[in-house]
Amino acid sequence: MCLGVPARVIKLKRDEEVAVVDFGGGIIREVDASFTQVEIGDYVIVHAGTIISKVDPEEALESIRVWNEIIEKLKTTE
Repeated sequence: MCLGVPARVIKLKRDEEVAVVDFGGGIIREVDASFTQVEIGDYVIVHAGTIISKVDPEEALESIRVWNEIIEKLKTTE
């Protein structure tokens, strides 16, 4: 099974081949952006440390909201 996680591009580095993305909840990571043309502020799907596509902002925000709900539920079951 593959898992793509939504994030927002907050910075571009090294001739735009590396993006710094915000997954929400304070999770910031560098990811490979060499396969997709992105700009700061774009919402993207990240899989295995690589941006695989851009996504509609509304769709991304809804996915991020659902992910945050899942994370909170998991915290309460520990």
